Order: sequence, then structure tokens, then C-alpha cells
Amino acid sequence: MKKLSFLFLLLFFILAAINTPAQEFAIVKDQFLMNGKPYRILSGSMHYSRIPEAYQRDRLKKAKAMGLNTIDTYVFWNMLEPEPGKFDFTEQNNIAKYIRIAKEEGLNVILRPGPYVCSEWDFGGLPAWLLKDPDIRVRCLNKNYMNAVEKYIMRLGKELSNLQITKGGPIVMIQIENEYGSYGNDREYLVKLSSIFHKAGFDVPFFTSDAGDQYIYKSVGLNDALPVVNFGSNPQYNFRMLNEFRSGIPNMSGEYWVGWFTYWGDKKWGTQDWDRQKKEIEWMLDKGKSINFYMFHGGTNFGFYAGANWDNDKYNSDITSYDYDALLDEAGNPTKKYYELSQILSKYQPQGTELPKVPDQISTINVPEIKLTKTASLFNNLPQPKISSQVHSMEYYGQNLGYILYRTKLVGRPKKAKLVFNKLHDYAQIYLDGKFIGTVYRNKEENSMIELPETDDPNPTLDVVVEALGRINFGPRLLDRKGITNYVELNGVTLMNWKVYNLPMNYSDLNKLKFTEEIVSTAPAFYSGHFDLEKTGDTFLDLSKWKKGFVFVNGHNLGRYWDIGPQHDLYLPGVWLKKGRNEIIIFDLLIDTPAPLSSSSMRNKD
Repeated sequence: MKKLSFLFLLLFFILAAINTPAQEFAIVKDQFLMNGKPYRILSGSMHYSRIPEAYQRDRLKKAKAMGLNTIDTYVFWNMLEPEPGKFDFTEQNNIAKYIRIAKEEGLNVILRPGPYVCSEWDFGGLPAWLLKDPDIRVRCLNKNYMNAVEKYIMRLGKELSNLQITKGGPIVMIQIENEYGSYGNDREYLVKLSSIFHKAGFDVPFFTSDAGDQYIYKSVGLNDALPVVNFGSNPQYNFRMLNEFRSGIPNMSGEYWVGWFTYWGDKKWGTQDWDRQKKEIEWMLDKGKSINFYMFHGGTNFGFYAGANWDNDKYNSDITSYDYDALLDEAGNPTKKYYELSQILSKYQPQGTELPKVPDQISTINVPEIKLTKTASLFNNLPQPKISSQVHSMEYYGQNLGYILYRTKLVGRPKKAKLVFNKLHDYAQIYLDGKFIGTVYRNKEENSMIELPETDDPNPTLDVVVEALGRINFGPRLLDRKGITNYVELNGVTLMNWKVYNLPMNYSDLNKLKFTEEIVSTAPAFYSGHFDLEKTGDTFLDLSKWKKGFVFVNGHNLGRYWDIGPQHDLYLPGVWLKKGRNEIIIFDLLIDTPAPLSSSSMRNKD
């Protein structure tokens, strides 16, 4: 009987798929057409990877309720293919499910699969394993790069090509690459990408996006792809630049930046002048422009996926939060900007449109005290090392994210010694015979040199614990390998004979830790504990009394924290909590004993 019921259910879904009518989305002269009728795109960027899977429908409902008809999402290649040839489209990576939910909620989808996407995401979404190849070049017709790109796009086509509007799905447009005019001038590379997407089964209109000033200096656009323009101010200027580049096309802001991202160490969170932007939005809508609001909902760079930039001649890494001062805040709650924009958009809906009600806010909780009762020293829980004559980057040793430890003996070292790190990326704690002696941080070049203290030991052990803070995601410095990427010298002599310990900090690795049943003063270290809940809900872990590290709760990596701010808490989604006992593990590079830990239902941005 169960088998018969399953067959009937399967037949129902097959017939439903067959009977889903294919529609037509087209670009004709200066208009978008949906089934032959003029259509304005009102879109918002919202990336499935930055939203807990269980909350994706809630966020999509809120997009529809605000007055949007489309959702725009990047596809992060490095999450889908963490190892060469090993693809993962399950759970948080289930982009097809996200797109189907969008359709169910009455939203079209703009797909932006890269392969490069920027987005303040590690390596701009490119997989770190590409960097194991010493001769790799990206975003060009480099043979090894293009071989990997084609395999990725072809695999993506198997997942998503049947979700295009031409097949009855919601995908209406696909972006080729991303802001290529600010990076390169290889038109043949874009032409090749376009051909691969066609080969993978994608047949909806293609588009490219660039900032307005790039249309002045670059002319590498694709003839068969619509150019759109990205900006956060002065739409008159930017659309003029777009139309000077190519006239007689639908005018669309591919990204209208309603907020901005934030670096570790910034004095305040990124934002925009919203009063100015409201006037600009109304101007664009009055002039018949289409808009994609970046971001509608930013979400969170969970784990170690936050990216970095090279700005003002120094390295700056992004915080874990991707709040972005977006229309929905990091926890998915409508902001004042959300409601004000909804009022504006209501005047530009098709006649007779009745927007759905905004969903209720997800429940929140406060956790007054979280007890951490166990300790595991990093140095007492190292994996098997790899033997290396000289140091190499993290990628050379087959590691994508996390931390890495380099260890060597300073054989016959002089009493006065100067240790120099050549291209250490990004943040390191230096130890001599287990004693902390200094820090090297990439954005302070003068600190790449450490004066070693005198010791009685003629052959002391040198330990260098390096944290990868995020690969550069924009500009010419994309080949941003992690760890010690060149060499280490002592008084001008290159140090040899290293033991290298991979520390990706996966949850499976943390399960192998040997904790002591007490709190022991030691750093760097892991601290473990638990907290009991009578009910679940969203909350923010308060880490203002901690130093630098990351947090796992019930197997989920919430991301990095750092006492230099401006972020001092981590978003903990209620769907990752459970009634009863919950597990927490914190790793801190700097703190000797765990500080008080609690949570709040709201973020404090002060």
C-alpha cells in the first residue's frame, strides 16, 4: 500500500511539472517583456547561503510583501565544490530548493552564478583549491581555470536549467561573470563563458553588470548580453554612462546599494544616506527604470566565508555579519527602511495588485548565562603534521579555510635574533617554547618582524599559528593565498625543516578534541559547555568580553568574533537551537580563561 501511494505521489509531481506552463521573458528594444507585455523588474538581492535554510521562505515572503516581484541571488562556487569534482547541493547548498520556494511565493529569480561574484565573500566565490596550482590565473582564459569553470557551470546546469522561465520555472535572467569592467579587458573570456552557459542549457536572457564609470573606460561588453549598471548614488549620471555605452536598451540598476559592508576595525557599521536614496529611488521609478536593491537582506557570513579587500594600501577583512544596513536586518526583521520603501513601491505596482501581509517576526529569546566547563589546549590537540623542507601556503597543503600551525626548531640560534615573515596572510600568534612572544597582522606591515627574546635553550621550538581571515574578493589581488606564503628568515637565514599542522576547524575536527573536565588557563584554547532552553528563538551571543576566535553551537559555525569591533556579537538562529540541552564550543586565540557569556534578543550596534 505504501509503495502504491508513493507511485501515485510521484505521478502527481511528474504531471504537475509537465503541466507547468512555460512563459516568456524577453528583451525587446528598450523594454522587458513578460509574455509579450511590458514588465518592470523590482528586485532585491538575497543570497541563499547567507540565510539558514529553514528561514529562506520567511525572507522570500517578506520580499513579496514589500512589493518586489523578483529575487536576485549569487551562486557561491566555493561552497558547492569544496574539493575538485566533489559537488554538494544539499541542505544549505540546495539552491534549487531556494529557487522553487521563490516561485511558490510568486517571485521571479535573477541568477548570478559567476563564476566570480565578489560579494564580500572569500575569494569572490572562487574555490580556494584553485590556488594550489602555482601557475593559476583567474577571470581569464587560463587553461586550468577554464577547465574548472566549465565543469562547475555544466554541473550547475544539471541542477538549475530546468528552473528557467522557458521550462516553467522562475529564473528570468542570468548574469555572466560580475563587474568584469573593474577587473579585466578580455572580451574573449566573456564570450567563452557565454558559450559554456548556453552549452549547460541556459537559454534565458544573459546580462552583465558594471559600475557606471567602468562604461566610460571599458568596452568588453557582450553583444548578446544586456548591460546593467551598479551604483549607490547619482542615478542620472550612472544611467547616462550606461546609455552612452549602449543605447536603446531597458535601463536597470543591477545593484542599487542601499547600505554597505563593514571591516574589522571600522569605527562604525557601513551605511548610506537613506533620505537621499529615497528621492533617487522615486526618480528611477518615475523614469521607468528597473531596480535591484542590494541588499534586500544581507544575512550572515557564517563560518569562515567572509571576504576581504585591499583598500588604502592595506588589507581589510570583513566582519561576520552581512547586515549591510539592508531592508531586512541580519535576523530577517523589517527595518524602518523596509516599510518606507514598501510605501514607495506600492505606487508602482500593476493595477489591481494586492500585496500579502508582512509575516510576523520570528520569536526571540535571551539566554542569561552560558556555562563553559571544559578546556582543550590547541597545542595538546594537534593532528598529525606534514613534513615540509620550507613553508608553503595553506592551499599547498590542501586546506581551504581556518587556521594552520607551522613548527620548527631554531637550531643553534643566536641569542639576539630577528625573525622576519615574508608574506604572512593574515594574522599570526608567535610562540617560543610554548611562550607567546608576539603578533603579526598583515595590515600592519611593520609587524612582520619579531625580535626574539633570549633563551637558555640553544634549539628552542618556534610555533606560528596563522589565521586565514578571508581572501581578497575584489580588484587585482585576488590570488590571495593563506598561511605563510613565501618564507621565514632568522637574521637573514631562511628557516628549514618544518612540521605543518592543518587546522581547518571543521566540526568533525572539534569532535576529536580531548577536553579537561575543568577550566585551565591557557591560550590558544577551546572552551566547551552547554545551556538548557525551555523554548527556542533567535538570539545574539554577546562576545564583548572575549578576544578573538569563533563559535560553534550544535555543530553550526556562527563565524568569527574579534574585540576590535565594531561587531561584538554573533547571530544565533533559533532554528539551530533545540529545547533542552544545547552544546557550545568556543575557540579563542588570545584569552586565557573564558569570560562571562550570555545572549540578547537584539543586536547592540553601539
